[in-house]
This record gives sequence, structure tokens and C-alpha cells, in this order.
Amino acid sequence: MTGAAMLARPLPHQPVLEVNDLVVHFPAAGAARGAVVHAVDGISFTVARGRSFGIVGESGSGKSTAALAVMRLVHATAGAVMLDGADFLALRGKALRQARRHIQMIFQDPFSSLDPRRRAGELIAEPIRLLEGLSRHAAAERVATLLAAVGLPPDAAGLFPHQFSGGQRQRVCIARALATQPELIVCDEAVSALDVAIQAQILNLLKCLQSERGLAYIFISHDLGVVQYVCDDVAVMYLGQIVEQAPAPEFFARPRHPYSWSLISAAVPAGASREALRRRHLVRGEPPSPIDLPPGCRFAARCPFATDRCRTEEPLLHAVGPAHLAACHRIGELEQPVFDTAVPALAQPCDAAC
Repeated sequence: MTGAAMLARPLPHQPVLEVNDLVVHFPAAGAARGAVVHAVDGISFTVARGRSFGIVGESGSGKSTAALAVMRLVHATAGAVMLDGADFLALRGKALRQARRHIQMIFQDPFSSLDPRRRAGELIAEPIRLLEGLSRHAAAERVATLLAAVGLPPDAAGLFPHQFSGGQRQRVCIARALATQPELIVCDEAVSALDVAIQAQILNLLKCLQSERGLAYIFISHDLGVVQYVCDDVAVMYLGQIVEQAPAPEFFARPRHPYSWSLISAAVPAGASREALRRRHLVRGEPPSPIDLPPGCRFAARCPFATDRCRTEEPLLHAVGPAHLAACHRIGELEQPVFDTAVPALAQPCDAAC
């Protein structure tokens, strides 16, 4: 069976996306010959149909590079990305064009991701006409439907990007991503450039669209409040690797990796007591160079619980609970800290504003 045929007839219980041992290395400018930047170093995860998979971590952890590699917007050094059972990274020609209909992306900055010289209707219609070959009239009808779906009036099709607010521009970006009726949308920091009130509106919109259309999301974010609200499953990345992965309720109730503790401790809401701030498990120092990686655990130099074993032997992801994985030698030895406050929520329930 060809890749295009597999994509056209997915199995009922098949995951929409499976990422297996994905590696992305870049040549290291100014370093020794042959040196590489280990941007993504062998990550694996699965995205189920109709569910949201969040990837979190500090800047430089590799989460956005992983998203771009899944989209084939940067070259993957090794690994496989299985989209509806077909290796998306291996597809070429017509099969690749067909596959691109099923996976779309919403970028971080709605101000730079829209061509300022083109009207909104043209921007939304372009993927429809390129990937589906619809006539101009049929594409215009689809555009009107998509604008209504994201809460914009029909006359928005005739406006240029500079005539929209930031939130409205991101709605145009969402409409463009929906244009080819994808199964999976990759959201790379899709609300981080927006005001908090607008973030809530966009998150509600994304959740409503997911409910209505059965969409799956990969949600890249550094904001744990956003991830807790949107995502069903969470992976934590550190220096190119996944160090913890779990269903979202389990992760936020019982994080197991010391790096995850620091991320949650940093997400303290306004009004937290001085004592709560004092007891935070904040990470110290800077990550090692992704060009010259240390032996053992990559987090060891910043971890207050590291031992000699941590500095010499690399921990592997292993089960620490039902569907819960973590990469730490000392899980079971360390007592989980008590978090005084929950991660601050940003949005209202979905039926409040769709």
C-alpha cells in the first residue's frame, strides 16, 4: 500500500502520530570540525486521535525544534515520524502533498507568520487551492466557513493582516491551519505572544474546535498553566531529551523528576506567601553546552540531588507508574516536595467563550 493510501484510510484505533527516536543535529558554527549541536537527541512519543500532547521545557530544551522536525520544516538527522501509519519523513512527491493536508501548524507570532501584502482570504485559501485544487469560487466558500468557525465575520476575508488585532490575527492563522481539514495541528507557543485575556479566548477556541472536529494537537509551551488547561498528556524536555512523560492529571499531581519539580515551582501565582516562595525547588545555573555534552545525566550539574552515578551513567526513561515515564536514577529514593499552590490557570471553561 502506498503512503498516500495509508493516510487516506487510517485504522480506527491507530494513533494519529508516532515519533520514534527522533534526532536533530545541526553543524556547530565556529566549533571543531564535525562538532554538532544536539538539539533533539532521540525522543519518542505518541499522539492519540482527538487528544492534546504538550511538550514543555525551558528555552533551548529542543521542544520547538522537535515540532519543526515533525513538520519537516527542519531536517531530521535520524528517526521516524509515523503519520497515520506512514513514515512522513520518507514520503516524496504526490504522497507527501497528500500527507501535508493531514498535519498543519500554528506559529508563535501572528504578526510575522502572515504575509502583510496579502488579504486574509487569500492567505486562508492558499493551502486549499494548492493541496486540494479547488476552484477560486469553491475556495472562497470554504474561507467564509472557516472565518465563521474561528469567530471572524465574512468581511474579514478582504482585510490585510495589519487591520487585525493580535488575537484576530491568530484566529486567521487558526483558520488557515484548519483549511485542509487536518487531523493534527502543531501549536508552537501559539498564545505566548498574546495578552493574557486574549490567550484565554484563543485557548477556548482551540478546545472547542478540538471537540467539534476531533482534532489532535501537539502543544509546545513554556507556560505550565496553558499546558495544564489544554493538554491530556505532557512530556518534559531538557537539553534535547524527554526526561518525564505522563498523562497531564498524573503529571501535575505527582511529578517525579527533579527538573519537573523546578518547572512547577517556578509557576507560582500572584499572591503566593513568602514562605511558599522560599520553599520553591528552583533550578540553579545554566544548562551544559549542547555541543559538548557531559557524561551521565544532562541535568546532573544543576540537580541538588545528583550523585556520582548521575554524573557518569545516563538515566533512561522507565515506567514509574501507569503510563508515567521518567529518566532519573533516584526515583523512589527522593521524597516529592509538597507544592503549596496549584499552577495558575489562565482560561475559563470552554463553553464560556468559543
